[in-house]
Amino acid sequence: MRSTIRDLSTRPRIVIVGAGFAGFHAARRLHRLAKGRAEIVVINPTDYFSYLPLLPEVAAGILDPRAVTVPLATSLRGVRLLPGEVSAIDLDRRSVSFVDPDQRDHTTGYDRLILTPGSVNKLLPVPGVCEYAHGFRTVAEALFLRDHLIAQIELADASDDPAERSARCTFVVVGAGYTGTEVAAACQLFTRRAADQRTGLAAEPLRWLLIDIADRVLPELDQRLSATAERVLRGRGVEIHTGTSVSSATAEGVELSTGEFVPTRSLVWCVGVRPDPLIEGLGLPTEKGRLCVDEYLSLPDRPEVFACGDAAAVPDLTRPGQVTPMTAQHAQRQGKQVAENVAASFGTGRMRPYRHHDLGFAVDLGGFAAAANPFHVPLSGPTAKAVTRGYHLAAIPANRARIAADWLLDAVLPPQVVRLGLVQPGEVPLDADHA
Repeated sequence: MRSTIRDLSTRPRIVIVGAGFAGFHAARRLHRLAKGRAEIVVINPTDYFSYLPLLPEVAAGILDPRAVTVPLATSLRGVRLLPGEVSAIDLDRRSVSFVDPDQRDHTTGYDRLILTPGSVNKLLPVPGVCEYAHGFRTVAEALFLRDHLIAQIELADASDDPAERSARCTFVVVGAGYTGTEVAAACQLFTRRAADQRTGLAAEPLRWLLIDIADRVLPELDQRLSATAERVLRGRGVEIHTGTSVSSATAEGVELSTGEFVPTRSLVWCVGVRPDPLIEGLGLPTEKGRLCVDEYLSLPDRPEVFACGDAAAVPDLTRPGQVTPMTAQHAQRQGKQVAENVAASFGTGRMRPYRHHDLGFAVDLGGFAAAANPFHVPLSGPTAKAVTRGYHLAAIPANRARIAADWLLDAVLPPQVVRLGLVQPGEVPLDADHA
């Protein structure tokens, strides 16, 4: 049965689809600007905003998963929250349809629409990947990976077959971008610490491979960050295979494009992301799957509709002819700008084009290692680590004390290597439409 959620007042209704970096910051800024003069509605599958850059530390057992999730109810007070997955948007009727957690259909109207559905795992036509690889875009996927890594260590310790022990102690990460590099760095240290707790594996070599078709790790970032990351990872024994891809995956391992077959039970897919499939269904102009918008983050022919973040191809005014990359830094700032432009469309302030020069990037490499270039000043080692953690504490909207406490405890206490079994493989399929 379909229900229609009606306006609670005569105030204009602004509907925001998605509460990722762009949607969350758009809702928070818009609520402050509207000052009660507009009804702000957020439709999101979860009741929290997930701070994705810290997920590798969740997978490595450093951070409690609750520390990287910001509850929407407490952080977006005054904003109406509708839990559900958007299924369709009728631009002519100005309505959004969604399915709630009980699988009931609803429809709500809007006066202004902000599309920020984010992105999902990017898949390639590689045989066996959907069946045997594990994605890394959500808290659930990070928790599953942590349990999976522990399980491999436990099963390797229990096995008397040298071939099985070796395969279970081999881990393959595909994608040497920001996420894949941090996952390999953090989880390699975690598995080593876990293995050291078991007498039978204390001397067992753990093999980690980081694979990318590009010619270097972190190909989208400054070359100095790339060199630092590669030096640190190779120093720990991580095998970096650039100019290489995966040809196929099976339950027994993966075949590389070089022809080498790597026996493994762990394939982590960090190839990249693609815009949420919701955008394709709108029938509007796109660029590489991203919705085409102008510099004011609005659709040229539909001034009541705005879009930003990973789902939108936003013109990069600092690099004429290009669009802004799909990064959290841009999504967060676009979310704030779109809020100001939507408010301006109702008479509060004035619309401004989105323009942002990147402030540099920080890559956590586990332990005391990191690479950063704040304001394009290259840093490495403990100094970069301090900058990296300081940046995350400043960027996350809440939970700073919890995160700092977890970091302190991890530095002085041994890891708790326990499988919780909270997320089963079937609950985090790699080919899911929504991440």
